[in-house]
Amino acid sequence: MDIDVLGTLAVRLNGVSIAPTAPKPRQVLALLALRAGQVVPVGVLTEELWGAEPPRSARATLQTYILQLRELITAALANGDGGGAGQRRQAKDVLLTVPGGYLLKGGDGTSDVREFERLAGSGYRAMDAEDFPQAARLLREALGLWTAPALADVHTGPQLRTEVKRLEESRLCALDQRVEADLRLGRHRELLAELTVLVNQYPTHESLCGQYMLALYRSGRRGEALDAYQRLRATLVRTMGLEPSPALAKLQRSILVSGPGTLPARPAASASMAPVG
Repeated sequence: MDIDVLGTLAVRLNGVSIAPTAPKPRQVLALLALRAGQVVPVGVLTEELWGAEPPRSARATLQTYILQLRELITAALANGDGGGAGQRRQAKDVLLTVPGGYLLKGGDGTSDVREFERLAGSGYRAMDAEDFPQAARLLREALGLWTAPALADVHTGPQLRTEVKRLEESRLCALDQRVEADLRLGRHRELLAELTVLVNQYPTHESLCGQYMLALYRSGRRGEALDAYQRLRATLVRTMGLEPSPALAKLQRSILVSGPGTLPARPAASASMAPVG
């Protein structure tokens, strides 16, 4: 089974889609697919579909959705499972009913989440080893697996919203490290357009703002770097009642007291928070 969630939902068995078009069965499949190989309790699926106050018919309706998914699985199995009649898998062997819930067997297929985590993990290890070209390449490849926000075409209840938030945090972490790797490689001018979009998309994200400030400063745009800090500070104070972190404030002071001809070759520690003088 091949499972893609980093964008639109796609679940294929023997090359055949088993993703329903109806919203609620699609939610059920999305949650089962994200937790493939794990038991998903009936209560978790019920909360995902109906929140804290499910209807009295919730369990029966959920069973109907499971039957609909198994019909799609049956059609996919007929497309490609080999072996004699006694060896052919059935839908209930792929989407299992187990005590307390359901379990979707992912088998040996692909998963864009697993591949993203593998590539990102290798990228982080390359960063730790200060192999910045390798880190930038691996993290860029990991981020390239994202075609849109996770589960972009799936209605999300409380369980899926938590999963989507977790995946988005993982993406932002990989993005932060990839930008840092590129900064350490002196690619500050190439990063400016991307960081301009990112700081507008995430106006309270201090690490991205620090990276943007450093890229601007290294590109000879010292005043704009200081303006970026002031915009972040105003947003943090207005929306959260917080001042920027000491590390970001230190970067701002470093830019403020540095002369226009003292652009650093690379940051000393973190690309987003390193002093520039």
